[in-house]
Amino acid sequence: VQLQASGGGLVQAGGSLTLSCTASGDIFRVNSMAWYRQTPGKQRELVAAITSGGVTDYAESAKGRFAITRDNAKKSVYLRMDSLKPEDTAVYYCYGEIMHSKNYQYEYWGQGTQVTVSS
Repeated sequence: VQLQASGGGLVQAGGSLTLSCTASGDIFRVNSMAWYRQTPGKQRELVAAITSGGVTDYAESAKGRFAITRDNAKKSVYLRMDSLKPEDTAVYYCYGEIMHSKNYQYEYWGQGTQVTVSS
């Protein structure tokens, strides 16, 4: 199973970006998916999460500015980021809880995509 993330880049403060992540491989079902981010010297932190049923959860720093959505048919998750701030600069990682059969679920991480917000 692979999680392929894309959409990062350089943007000015106040701008927007949309990250995408698609799961592929031996997949029975994709359960919760999420976006995390990490900056040098800090722990990886949750940005936003979404269940297979569409229930969402956001970090306080993301509320009101970011929106996580998913397309179950495409096994994809998206993160729309608006009103970006320099402190949003980080490597963003896609995360997925993926079942290979009815009984087994594993956690997977994407390769990370860099988001840089200039002031």
